[in-house]
Amino acid sequence: MSKKIVFITGASAGIGEACARVFAREGYDLLLAARRIDRLEVLSAQLVAEFGVRTHLLALDVRDAGEVFGMFNNLPANWQQVDVLVNNAGLSQGLDPIQAGDIGDWDRMIDTNIKGLLYVTRAVAPGMVARKQGHIINIGSIAAKEVYPNGNVYCATKHAVDALTKGMRIDLLDKHIKVTAIHPGMVETEFSEVRFKGDTARAAAVYDRIEPLSAEDVAETVWFAASRPKHVNVNDVVIMPTMQANATTAIRE
Repeated sequence: MSKKIVFITGASAGIGEACARVFAREGYDLLLAARRIDRLEVLSAQLVAEFGVRTHLLALDVRDAGEVFGMFNNLPANWQQVDVLVNNAGLSQGLDPIQAGDIGDWDRMIDTNIKGLLYVTRAVAPGMVARKQGHIINIGSIAAKEVYPNGNVYCATKHAVDALTKGMRIDLLDKHIKVTAIHPGMVETEFSEVRFKGDTARAAAVYDRIEPLSAEDVAETVWFAASRPKHVNVNDVVIMPTMQANATTAIRE
């Protein structure tokens, strides 16, 4: 009997990489996508050696619809039977008031966080529908639930992820496809470094004197949702550090 397959986007670092490790531990074969194929190759070698799983790697920019559909449609048939899709690829760029926002930053966030999620889902979902089984897990953010100063467009993209998740759940209900959103608060990954475009000092200050979530904390929550019995769907999870109450309130000690 073949193993189940999980397809994880943005798998080269952070939450995506942590999800790959957790699903490998649980015996899933891994279809891993990211722009940085060199990182995927290192991760793949580790997980194959440790857990004996199969991996298939995709150098993929989810913002490119043609690339997404072309790569997925040309996968070997036995890799197209995706059991769990983790739409993890996403980013934030800049932290500016709306009147000073960088249009290039806006485009990157909209193209990755919304359109990329849509393209990958559109490529994968028909196979799930045909088999009447599958689980789509979208990685959102506390920014999907609240808006914070200067977070305008990023928050809008994550609000869109929240709305799309709800819409997917309705559309796929009679096809027996589970749909889940996981919304983390502060997580110490490359997120802030990407937001601040390599300014490591500014990124480090985000986590100063606070114990944030780790990527592994979020990955274990993803696995909890994915591992529920067939009749149980975890619709929506907001997971926060104990030291953070909401998007704008945290204690630092």
